[in-house]
Amino acid sequence: MEGIEHRRVEVNGIKMHIAEKGKEGPVVLFLHGFPGLWYSWRHQIVALSSLGYRAVAPDLRGYGDTDAPSSVSSYTGFHIVGDLVALIDFLGVDQVFLVAHDWGAIIGWYLCMFRPERIKAYVCLSVPLLRRNPKIRTVDAMHAAYGDDYYICRFQEPGKMEAEMAEVGTAYVMKSTLTTRKTGPPIFPKGEFGTGFNSDTPDTLPSWLTEDDLTYFVSKFEKTGFTGALNYYRNFNLNWELMAPWNGVKIKVPVKFITGDLDMVYTSLNMKEYIHGGGFKEDVPNLEEVIIQKGGAHFNNQEAAEEISNHIYEFIKKF
Repeated sequence: MEGIEHRRVEVNGIKMHIAEKGKEGPVVLFLHGFPGLWYSWRHQIVALSSLGYRAVAPDLRGYGDTDAPSSVSSYTGFHIVGDLVALIDFLGVDQVFLVAHDWGAIIGWYLCMFRPERIKAYVCLSVPLLRRNPKIRTVDAMHAAYGDDYYICRFQEPGKMEAEMAEVGTAYVMKSTLTTRKTGPPIFPKGEFGTGFNSDTPDTLPSWLTEDDLTYFVSKFEKTGFTGALNYYRNFNLNWELMAPWNGVKIKVPVKFITGDLDMVYTSLNMKEYIHGGGFKEDVPNLEEVIIQKGGAHFNNQEAAEEISNHIYEFIKKF
């Protein structure tokens, strides 16, 4: 990670930790997901900065070395987008290239929706635009589809999942989650984290995740706990309420979407039908490419790091 610089900057009433590399060139802003950190983008930061870009990856609100407000309702899409607009202002640029994964991707869609003039192009990993259904709240719809033990339903009650995660320990939560290749909706064992996202947690780590990588993630979540991260899920229904004025809005930013065919998001929630059946393109008219990585799972920015870096560069160099 040589040459990556770190600082904490004031944004939107909180201190945000950012990792950056590359002094000159257009800014590429990387947004991690759950349970991630700036470190989720370690390979892309190095790759894109070597190609003449200024790579910037924050720990999002509630994660890592960024402040974690105590109130659950301080984690709406509006709060996080507010942090990022302030960060873009702090960086002294009008526009950035946006690259985002998982929860970062959801926030990325909000950023494109609220402030499209700040985004030159968006490379989105794993989570396509989640089209708002005006008739039913987000978590209620997920509960209707998959029941009480669907992971997002289980994450709702403050403190409960944190206690269940504490029973198995941070190292197990991180290892089992990062290495999962299980498709379909993640359904947790009743009343416990248990095997969580991954009933086949390997003894040895896959080649793309070193012991040092795992240790870094674990050390940060040991320090912060998981509450900040889980609070994003606890705002799904509040976001649904707050987003009513943007119901049916089209995203006009140029987009490239990349996911793996084993991704838990791609293989649940009728995502395949939405992505390939015309719905996604209807909502995102400038969706230029959809890449499905054969044999790729959820954490594709780490598992297929070089391939993802190349995909990002091939798209953003056109602008």
